[in-house]
Amino acid sequence: MEKIKIRNLKADEIECRIGTITDRGITLLLYKNARVDQAILDETFGIFGWQRHHTVIGGSLYCSVSVWDEEHQDWIMKQDVGSESDYEKEKGAASDSFKRACVNLGIDRELYTAPLIWVSADRLQIQERDHKKIVKDRFSVKSINISEDKVITALAIENQRRETVFEYKAPAKEEAGASDEEVRELYRELARTGVSEQILVKRYGVSSIAEMNAVMRKRALAGLKKTATAA
Repeated sequence: MEKIKIRNLKADEIECRIGTITDRGITLLLYKNARVDQAILDETFGIFGWQRHHTVIGGSLYCSVSVWDEEHQDWIMKQDVGSESDYEKEKGAASDSFKRACVNLGIDRELYTAPLIWVSADRLQIQERDHKKIVKDRFSVKSINISEDKVITALAIENQRRETVFEYKAPAKEEAGASDEEVRELYRELARTGVSEQILVKRYGVSSIAEMNAVMRKRALAGLKKTATAA
């Protein structure tokens, strides 16, 4: 089968959802809905060039997505299982299994390379309702850059006021490898300690973590690892 190029996601096709909420800030997760996958399948294989069906196996709902192989005149199928959502459980499981099957075809794999997205409390509107923290802000992807091998190399998140609340840029190729994991670890440590990115970069005289050189990152990581975990 001739290699078919599946396009990368666009910024307006990606949703931002809150992962965790603490007194120090929140983490955000990147999502896309099933309609995005349907659109990419239509664009790549044509509306008659793919099909899906669902099967219950062992009490779990599986989705099979098949695409037509013109060269061998046969269907190529990928399958995966879904998990129920809190709302409309059956529909949620069907949608989730479909999206997972699409990932097996190479669609939207870039989301799995996203950095840890941390937004500090000083950039949020956090309220308490029924003893639970509620975030009033809404977030969207301002810009995103994805490499040929489906890795997110740059990402910016903004709130409803069009204020940029998170920026990420992968290290240059000559610094790739261990330093790329170093940047991800920095974001993980910021989330763990509750230290804001703004405080960290100000200390090193730069405007973002992406501008920190290898020496700065190593020193920052060493300092954060000595910092207690936020309550």
